[in-house]
Amino acid sequence: MTDTKSEIRAHALLIDKLAGGTATNPDLPLAGVLIADFSRLLPGPWCTQLLSDMGATVIKIERPDGGDLSRANAPHFKTGSVYFNSVNGGKHSVTLDLSDAKGRAIAHKLIAEADVVVETFRPGVAKNLGIDYETAKGLNKGVVYCSLSGFGQTGPLSHISGHDLVIQALSGFAGLSAQPGKAPDVPGFQAADYAGATMAAIGILGALMKRRATGLGSNLDVAMFDSLFSMCNISQTGSMARDVGNTGLPMFEVWGGNPRYGTYLTADNKAVAVALLEKRLWVNFCEAIDRPDLIDHDESPEDRHSNHGDKAARYRAAIAETCAAKNRDELIDEMTRKGVPITPVYSPDEALSSENVAGRGLIEYVDHPAEGRIPQIVNPLATSGLAVKGRAAAPEAGDATDAVLAGLGFDTDTIAQLRSDGVV
Repeated sequence: MTDTKSEIRAHALLIDKLAGGTATNPDLPLAGVLIADFSRLLPGPWCTQLLSDMGATVIKIERPDGGDLSRANAPHFKTGSVYFNSVNGGKHSVTLDLSDAKGRAIAHKLIAEADVVVETFRPGVAKNLGIDYETAKGLNKGVVYCSLSGFGQTGPLSHISGHDLVIQALSGFAGLSAQPGKAPDVPGFQAADYAGATMAAIGILGALMKRRATGLGSNLDVAMFDSLFSMCNISQTGSMARDVGNTGLPMFEVWGGNPRYGTYLTADNKAVAVALLEKRLWVNFCEAIDRPDLIDHDESPEDRHSNHGDKAARYRAAIAETCAAKNRDELIDEMTRKGVPITPVYSPDEALSSENVAGRGLIEYVDHPAEGRIPQIVNPLATSGLAVKGRAAAPEAGDATDAVLAGLGFDTDTIAQLRSDGVV
């Protein structure tokens, strides 16, 4: 192990300046870590927000002409994007023209001080801007450099823009809902974006641990496609079996083929989710609705994720009839009291205001200088003391430009000239 004191860099002064002289929480695991964040839109910003929540100081580098494109994404609070605020909290923004030589020189000074650099450009763009890994390594041999892209830095699709939908399509995940003659539904969750962001955060944490032990930096090539595909181990069970000459049957049924694991409508035309996979849960349900005839005492663990064969129609009918006989909330109240896992399918508004979200403390309200009081979704690691519970509001574009430049050694006149020249 290297001496932790040897990791203390000149950026401590910069971090102190950004904190306004107020020390960051030393109990957070990433306190003292400085991140230069060149990412935009969703995967990179969500990754660096996670790291910020865990105590890292994140400097977000944005274009002088409007900043991160996601600042324009609807819906808005009073004026600012809800989406932008949800993935950029706790950061400090610097506007910087990387196409200008002076702007690149500033970026180099920041990279030289950073522990971590994150970028989400298409392969080759970072090199054109002079902020690629080889350049960063030359400036800072211990840097942890993370490139997060759609399809990685190499491979036949590396040149393709990494939009979530195309990655879900190519991973086979979106095709799970495909039916003959009908295109699959557009997924309702950005699984590839968040998979890439999560893997990037894990990789950065691992690389920081490696650096602490060896003193060596890392060059992380994190692809959203690779990240999502690695999480498709369940959906790929059949194909992996067939790949080595087996049938892949019976299928692992969790996508609609199992009548005891699906969604049903209630009398008031609302939806509920039914999850009665295990035998004991099915028995509880059958007893709750007084249908002992539906209990198969010979049911085995292999039946848990099956389609239940010739019993499926009877199972499905019984569940559908039970749900359709009562209004949603009445049904949920009865089933909850009897320990049967049938839950409402909430709208986003219902989920946000739900008893469980409140009970787990997953929404915090913070004061935003322009928006007033706004909600934030809490980092789930906050419960364990590894992340802040309420992060500072997302920054205005360039709100920390002067402070960062001053922390990098630029005097007031030089900063004014850079601003006049449109570099910042």
